[in-house]
Amino acid sequence: MSEEEQEDLNLNDNENELPAEGETSSGDHFYEHNEVNPEDTITKVTGMYKDWFLDYASYVILERAVPAIEDGFKPVQRRIMHSLKELDDGRYNKVANVVGHTMQYHPHGDASIGDAMVQIGQKELLIDTQGNWGNILTGDGAAASRYIEARLSKFALEVLYSPKITEWGLSYDGRKAEPINLPVKFPLLLAQGAEGIAVGLSTKVLPHNFNELIDASIRILKGKSFQLFPDFQTAGIADVTNYNDGMRGGRVRVRAKIAQLDKSTLVISQIPFSTNTTSLIDSILKANDKGKIKIKKIEDNTAADVEILIHLFPGVSPDKTIDALFAFTACETSVAPLGCVIEDNKPRFVGVSEMLRISTMRTKDLLKQELEIQLSELEEQWHFLSLERIFIENKIYRLIEEESTREGVIKAVDDGLKPHVKHLKRAVTEDDILRLLDIRIMRISKYDSNKAQDKIEALEGDIEQVKHDLEHLTDYAIAYFTRLKEKYGKGRERQTELRIFDTIEATKVVLRNTKLYVNREEGFIGTGLKKDEFVTECSDIDDVIVFLRDGSMLVTKVAEKNFVGKDIIHVAVFDKSDKRTIYNMIYRDGKSGPAYIKRFNVSGITRDKAYDLTNESKGSQVLYFSANPNGEAEVITILLRQIGNIKKLKWDVDFADMAIKGRASKGNLVSKYPIKKIELKEKGISTLKPRKIWFDDTVQKLNVDARGELLGEFRPNDKLLVISQAGKVKVIVPELTTHFDEDMVVLEKWIPAKPISAIYYDGDKQRYFVKRFLVENETKEDSFITDHASSQLEIVSTDYRPVAELVFAKVKGNQKENQTVDIEAFITVKGFKALGNQLTTDKLKQVNLLEPLPYEPPVEEVPEPTPSVTESDDDTDVNMDDDGQVTLF
Repeated sequence: MSEEEQEDLNLNDNENELPAEGETSSGDHFYEHNEVNPEDTITKVTGMYKDWFLDYASYVILERAVPAIEDGFKPVQRRIMHSLKELDDGRYNKVANVVGHTMQYHPHGDASIGDAMVQIGQKELLIDTQGNWGNILTGDGAAASRYIEARLSKFALEVLYSPKITEWGLSYDGRKAEPINLPVKFPLLLAQGAEGIAVGLSTKVLPHNFNELIDASIRILKGKSFQLFPDFQTAGIADVTNYNDGMRGGRVRVRAKIAQLDKSTLVISQIPFSTNTTSLIDSILKANDKGKIKIKKIEDNTAADVEILIHLFPGVSPDKTIDALFAFTACETSVAPLGCVIEDNKPRFVGVSEMLRISTMRTKDLLKQELEIQLSELEEQWHFLSLERIFIENKIYRLIEEESTREGVIKAVDDGLKPHVKHLKRAVTEDDILRLLDIRIMRISKYDSNKAQDKIEALEGDIEQVKHDLEHLTDYAIAYFTRLKEKYGKGRERQTELRIFDTIEATKVVLRNTKLYVNREEGFIGTGLKKDEFVTECSDIDDVIVFLRDGSMLVTKVAEKNFVGKDIIHVAVFDKSDKRTIYNMIYRDGKSGPAYIKRFNVSGITRDKAYDLTNESKGSQVLYFSANPNGEAEVITILLRQIGNIKKLKWDVDFADMAIKGRASKGNLVSKYPIKKIELKEKGISTLKPRKIWFDDTVQKLNVDARGELLGEFRPNDKLLVISQAGKVKVIVPELTTHFDEDMVVLEKWIPAKPISAIYYDGDKQRYFVKRFLVENETKEDSFITDHASSQLEIVSTDYRPVAELVFAKVKGNQKENQTVDIEAFITVKGFKALGNQLTTDKLKQVNLLEPLPYEPPVEEVPEPTPSVTESDDDTDVNMDDDGQVTLF
C-alpha cells in the first residue's frame, strides 16, 4: 500500500469548520441524549458525523486505493502520467520536477506521488527511467527524486494519449484541466497489476504477460475462447490451479527456482512474487535457526539477475533440502488475488477475463472515435481545398473589387461560389468565406491547379481508407493489436513458468538432527545411548511415545537418557497432531484372566504421565501389539493351549472387524482360555474413511453436497473451530444442523496443535496486546480477551505464521511509519487465559492482517470408527453384546 493510502483524509480549512456544540452547520442537533437511568446515557451519532465516515470511505475507495477499469490507473498514477505528457519534450526530466508538477493536480504530499512514480517506473512499461530506481529483486529502494530522471516511453506515447477523445475535468482547485480517464488503448491494468487497501475492501490484480494479453485481446475480437494467468517480473514458478480467474477465493502458489549446482550447493536463480532476495535469505536463516533445515552458509551474488548460493553440510540431501525450503521458508509463497475495480464511480468485483473483455471493447471504441475524428478532419480538408480551387480557378476574388463593406464582400464571394459548389458535401458557411478571403495574393499568383488536384485526390484516397476501416472496425482493431505486439513485444516473453506443484508434507522434510536409541530390557531411551538399539532419527524438540509389556504407555520429551520402564515393546517419535496412527493390541487381563482385543489411537495425553491400556488388573500382559501409521488392520492367527475339551484351538481374527476406540476402552473378548501364540497371517490396509464437509455462507449451514466453501475432510474425532468478533472461541462437532452466529469471523477444521493468534485492545489497561494460545477447553465457549466493556478484538488468525500491519495514528502532526509484526516471532504460545504481550505503546489507527508467512502443516487425520461385523472363521462363534461389542470365542 502506498503512503498516500495510509495518509489521513485532510479536509481544507474552509471545509473543516465545526458548528457550534450540539448543532450541525444547518442548525440541527448532531447528538441527542436518551435517559436510560440516572447513571447511564446513550449518545446516538447522527447528522454530520454520521456521514463523515461514509464520505471518507468513498473517497479512499474512489480516489486512492482502487484503479479505474477504463484506464487501469489510480488517480495519483493518472495524474503522474498526465504531468509527464505535459512536460514531455523528448528529454529526461528530474523526478522531483515531475512530482512538483503533479502536485498541481494531486492534493497530497510529494512523498506519495514519488513512491507511486517509482512503482510505475520499476514495471518498465510506461516510463523510460534513468538513474537508480531501486531493485525489485533485492528490495533496494530508489534514490532521492532529485537524483533520478524519467520520460515517457514510446509505448506510453502511443497507447495512453489522444487529447481529442479525452474527457476532461477540473483539478481539485479548479485551476487546471485534467483527464477524467486517459484513453488507454491497451489492457494496462492487467499488464501492470494493481494493489491497494481501501476502507472495507481491497484489491489485488496480479500482473500478466504483455504478449499474452495482446493475443487474448485478438481472440476476443475474433470471438474465440482464451485463458489468462499471471506473469511476474521476479519470474519464479507458479501453480495457477486455483487462480479462479483472479477473483476472490482464488490463490496462486509461487515458488523460487532452485537447482542443484553440485552435491553440496543449491542455487536460487529466480524468486517468488512479493519477495526479494533480502527477505528470502532472512526466512532461510530463520528456518535454519529453528532446526527446520540445515545449511552451512548462504552467498548472495545478485546483481542484474538473482543468484543465491546455499552451501550444505556433507551428508545433507539436496533434494530434501529443496523440499524443506519450499515448506519452511519464503521460497514458496501463496498469493490471494482479488479483482476489484472502479466502474461508474462504484467498486466492482470482476475477474481478469471480464477485465480484458471490457478493455478490448473499450480499445475498439476508442479506435472508432479516433477514426471518426480523422474522417471529419479529412473531409474538412477536402472541403476547403475544393473551395480554394473554385475560388482561385474561377477568379471569384475579383468580385470583391467593387464592394466597400464587409457584408458586401462576403455576399459577392458567396454569390460567385454558388454555381460551382453543387458537388461539395456540405453547405458553404461564412467561416469558409472568411478563410478564403485570408488567402494571400502571392499564393493565388503561384497557385498550381494540378498540384491542388493531386492533393484533393490524395485526401479522397485517405477518406476512403478511413471509411473502410470504420466499416471493418474489428479487423482494424486486430491489426492495431498485432502492430503493438510486433513493435513492442520483443523481449517481453513470459518469465514465470506455470507448473502444478506437489504438496510437500512438512513432517517428511523436517530436519532430524539427532538419533534416538533404546535399551528395551532395562527401560532406558535417549539420544546418548549410542551403544544400544537405534530406533529412529529425531529432533531435539520431539516427543517420544513408549509402550511397555505390562500394558502401560508413556509420552516423554527426547532426552540424552531417560528411564521409562522395563520391558519396552514399542518406541517411536510421537506427533501429538497425528490422528492417523492406529495401535492394534491384544492383552491378557490379570495373571490368568481372559484375553481382550482393541484398536485405539493416542491423543490428549499429558507428558510424563503413565497410562494403563489394559483393564488395570494386576499382572496384565500385552500378548500382541502393532503400530499402524495409516490405520492398517492386519489379520492374525490365534493359537490356544490344549486345556480340557476345547474344540477349537486355532482361528483367524481380522482387526478390521474391530471399532477404533479410545485408549482407555476395555476392548472385545478374544478368548477366556489361555493363548499359546499369536501369529501375523496377513498385513492389512487402512480402515480410515474421511467425509468432506462444506459451509454455505448464504444459508450459514454445513452440508455434504459440495455447496459453498470446503472446510476439509472430517473423521469422527475431527471438530470445527469457531471464533466470534466478541473474542470467544469454541470447538464443536460438525453436525449439519448446527446454527452459526452472524458475528462469526473464523470457521475452519480444528487442529488442536495449531495456535490461534489474536491482537486485541484491553479496555482496562488501554493498551493493545498480542497473544498466541491453544484451545484448552473443548466443552464450552470461552473468551480469550479481557472482560472489560471497552476490550475489543482487532484481528484473529489461525495461520501458523501470521503477519500483522500496524497503522499508527498521527500525533501532533507526526506520522509514524507502518510497522509489520511477525506474530510467531513476537510471542510464543501461552496459556488460554494469559494476557499476552503488549504490542505497542503508541496510538494505533488500525491493525491489518497481511498474508501469512509460508508454512506447510502436517496432515492431521483421525480414523472413523465404522466397524463391520463379519465371520472370521466358519468354526468361530460370533456374539454381539448389548453394548455393541463383538465377542469372539
